[in-house]
Amino acid sequence: MQHIDPASLEHLPTRVQYLRDFINFSADDAAALHAAKPYVTPLVPVVVDAVYEKLLSFDITANAFVPRQPGYTGETPTKVQDLTQDHPQIKFRKDFLAAYLRKVVTMDYSLDSSWEYLDKVGLMHTGVPGFAHRSKKPGLRVEFVHCNILLGYVEDILVNAVATHPDLDLDTKVAVIRAVNKLLWIQTDLFARHYLKESDNSGLSIANIAKPSALLAAGGIFAIGVVMLKFLVPQLSR
Repeated sequence: MQHIDPASLEHLPTRVQYLRDFINFSADDAAALHAAKPYVTPLVPVVVDAVYEKLLSFDITANAFVPRQPGYTGETPTKVQDLTQDHPQIKFRKDFLAAYLRKVVTMDYSLDSSWEYLDKVGLMHTGVPGFAHRSKKPGLRVEFVHCNILLGYVEDILVNAVATHPDLDLDTKVAVIRAVNKLLWIQTDLFARHYLKESDNSGLSIANIAKPSALLAAGGIFAIGVVMLKFLVPQLSR
């Protein structure tokens, strides 16, 4: 039995190694993500548009894009009804998401700096500047419930895109889908660690996890299972 000191999980490299070991995110998973680059990269604009169409379809998520965004210097909306896919501030945010999606299929996952980037993506959504070049700029907090379900939505889009891609064989589809699933669960933790309070050295206090977030996480697990079964069962029965 491998011993994990709970206090050591505050150290990012140790935490990431534990997460990787637990979910079995290996060099093979990294290779699968890199192999998916020629197929995923052309889909990035479509994925980004779909994500922002979803975000702008609820006032509770759209409201986050009304204030001036960190690092943005252009025209800002005066009310949530001003927001569209083509608004300059939304285009600014879409560029960030596009860059993130491209990094997912190109990063060197053997480097600490890659995981530091993913951790800062989580941190910056808490309102604390995550990147050095934004350290003196105002932050913008997005509550975890929205970040959590958005990651689930992004995963659903990516899983569907890979599962239905006509140029990928079954083994490649399975490898890429599993790698995406593992990576985004690690990414979810790298969001959650900046939002959820530690009760003591034994780990997270369940009382500190909002019920909606817990329900959404459970729903995400169920949805992923449904997608996988819907796709894989017919394929395996051939």
